[in-house]
Amino acid sequence: MNLPIRLARALCGLLALFWAGTALADDVSPADNDAFAAWLTDLRAEAVARGISQQTVDLALADVTPLERVIERDRTQPEFTQTLDQYLNKRVTEDLVSQGQQLVQENRALLERDYKKYGVQPRFVVALWGIETKYGRYTGGFGVVQALVTLAYDDRRKDKFREELFFALKILDEGDIELPNMTGSWAGAMGQSQFMPSVFFKYAVDGDGDGKRDIWTDKADIFASAANYLSQSGWKGDQTWGREVQLPPDFDASLADPFDKQSDHEKLRKPLSEWQKLGVRRADGGPLPARDLEAALILPDGRDGKAYLVYDNFRVLLTWNPAFLFAVTVGTLADKLDDE
Repeated sequence: MNLPIRLARALCGLLALFWAGTALADDVSPADNDAFAAWLTDLRAEAVARGISQQTVDLALADVTPLERVIERDRTQPEFTQTLDQYLNKRVTEDLVSQGQQLVQENRALLERDYKKYGVQPRFVVALWGIETKYGRYTGGFGVVQALVTLAYDDRRKDKFREELFFALKILDEGDIELPNMTGSWAGAMGQSQFMPSVFFKYAVDGDGDGKRDIWTDKADIFASAANYLSQSGWKGDQTWGREVQLPPDFDASLADPFDKQSDHEKLRKPLSEWQKLGVRRADGGPLPARDLEAALILPDGRDGKAYLVYDNFRVLLTWNPAFLFAVTVGTLADKLDDE
């Protein structure tokens, strides 16, 4: 057998393995096709009963199947598998900072308009934009409906994602976006602000008055929607998010707030003056700010990792994404974009 034939057969074998692997990655095993078909029939009926048009239901749910790679991503979220330094270093890069500083200046008029209306500082809107989608460059290549179908069919959080799926169908029904353009993350987070469909319905706004809430391509809508979300969630425009601090060697780590449902948050919150008395200092060793804000201490990586005192706005960032690593990273980037 000559070399070209051997090479051709080897390439054919590799291609066969590639396509087989792609099929396995994209589609759940057909063993439960009947169960999925029954589930989808029930979903269609409920969507119509909720007032979504039959035309939208038929268009959006034609030929949908669960995607195994969505389930894989759901099980390995980086907010829960990386240390703070790993998460920060991968996201708050020199390029992201320099691009963000430039974009704050380029979009100053829109951002200042939203600041006056919603009370959210421009740097935080741009920082969220940067961390979520690298300023709109990476919005996710998944069809939102297909991703949500997968997660609604999966047992882990099916009720939550079933509701999100109905909201996505309503968005299509109301005409803010067309199905081919309704793309987002593996979890169904949409557009440059990565809003879940339910969040879109509650907070997305038409920032330029064109009759549509376009968080996929329209900066006026993207910025105004993010600012409206933060404002409606309790943002305080005269405060920052928090700061990195130093702890004394003998510090009692039980004073840190894990922000879980069992925590007595009020007892763990203290004025900055009290943290100062406990030996807490700025990251550079200097005294804490004189303004006596209420603050909580967080230790994202435990007692041996970085420590932060965080204010009310940090809690608002956690409503956007309930992960310390995410909120600290947004705040860190916002600090680097601060030009005031």
